[in-house]
Amino acid sequence: QVQLMESGGGSVQSGGSLRLSCAVTGYTSTSRFLAWFRQAPGKEREGIASIDSDDTTTYADSVKGRFTISQDTARRTLYLQMNSLKSDATGMYYCAADGIPRGWGIPPIEYEYNYYGQGTQVSVSS
Repeated sequence: QVQLMESGGGSVQSGGSLRLSCAVTGYTSTSRFLAWFRQAPGKEREGIASIDSDDTTTYADSVKGRFTISQDTARRTLYLQMNSLKSDATGMYYCAADGIPRGWGIPPIEYEYNYYGQGTQVSVSS
């Protein structure tokens, strides 16, 4: 059984940093894609960062240059380093596994992911 458990969320002032972690257990899919999603209040969940087994990363324009996704394969842990946080980063953050492309030319952050964690809340105050 695949389980994803996020941690590291919290409250921070604008300009601050947070590091999210996601422990992945029971994952044996051949899909090589893992990702972080964010759901802001009143908005749909969106993919913001993805990584594959070769450590190739993809970012949404809204976080590019400020967020960094990484993984520790041996510890089966996914990370999201978030720097220069803005108030629009407020929301629930989910890690996801088993990304499957929906079609040709679609970036991995827009793949369909079959497994999600329960999320960790991030609040950024101005």
